[in-house]
Amino acid sequence: MTTSSASIPYVITYGETMALMRANQPGPLAHTSSLNLSIGGSESNVAIGLQRMGVKAIWCGRIGADSLGHLVEREIRAEGVETHVTVDDAAPTGLMIKESRTPSIQRVTYYRANSAGSRLGPQDIDEDLIAGARLLHVSGITPALSPSCQATLRHSIAVAQSAGTLVSFDLNYRSNLWDRETAGKLYREIIAQSDIIFAGDDEATIAVGAGTDPEDLARKIATHGPSQVIIKLGADGAVAQIDGKIFRQNAVPVEALDTVGAGDAFVAGYLSELVLGRGPSTRLQTAANTGAFACLVPGDWEGFPRRHELQLLNAHEPVLR
Repeated sequence: MTTSSASIPYVITYGETMALMRANQPGPLAHTSSLNLSIGGSESNVAIGLQRMGVKAIWCGRIGADSLGHLVEREIRAEGVETHVTVDDAAPTGLMIKESRTPSIQRVTYYRANSAGSRLGPQDIDEDLIAGARLLHVSGITPALSPSCQATLRHSIAVAQSAGTLVSFDLNYRSNLWDRETAGKLYREIIAQSDIIFAGDDEATIAVGAGTDPEDLARKIATHGPSQVIIKLGADGAVAQIDGKIFRQNAVPVEALDTVGAGDAFVAGYLSELVLGRGPSTRLQTAANTGAFACLVPGDWEGFPRRHELQLLNAHEPVLR
């Protein structure tokens, strides 16, 4: 890591990023003549979102020694994110395919079994980078991939706690990776070790059981230890308990083209303001804005805004000169 990196507050994250192939138009994939090639992964999405919002981000991951792995590393680095990559000669880079079966419904298929990303281990994460970070951001997707990924999660959080680095955890439940009971048990373990929690209302229910409403779910999660709990509600905005106080945030109304990645953009917006020392209301408003931006463009992260673009959501003129 360079001296300039060490002198700037940064967020470190890690996880599997896959190549992403996306159909160009709605309809059965079998009748699609061409696909767009990009990348996608929750943690690298957050890193890109942070970097675009003016906060230094570092992403660590494991890729295959293949063209798709080169694509993953190149695209993330092109966004200004510092990458620390292990190249795995024995496993391929994972792949996901998005099929727009109707104009409003997408189907995402994953080809990630035994991928390089699923072989991530504690040895792939630089402990000094975690210790020097302002914040470590992790996702519930990673521990669901393999025992070695689960060991990486536990190890990195232990290093962060020892160094006084804040820990942010987005539950990010994936039903095709594990069952609710198994996920809930690990969620409760990690929640108790984290400072900041992001969860959808259904994900929160997996972790702590049913609540009377999102506010109740936030309180229930907070009893496990984290000082900041944000319940993401999509088009209904968000509810948060931050340092014992309840906050509510409306969503920004937009005509959504693709909602995949919106949750990651929300997280990036919130964490960017936290690292910059802004208060809870500003964090949540920025999160709502960045989440809205992500929905305006097809793709996992391509629509994420840069800080100077946030005002465009309130622009009254269709052409800016």
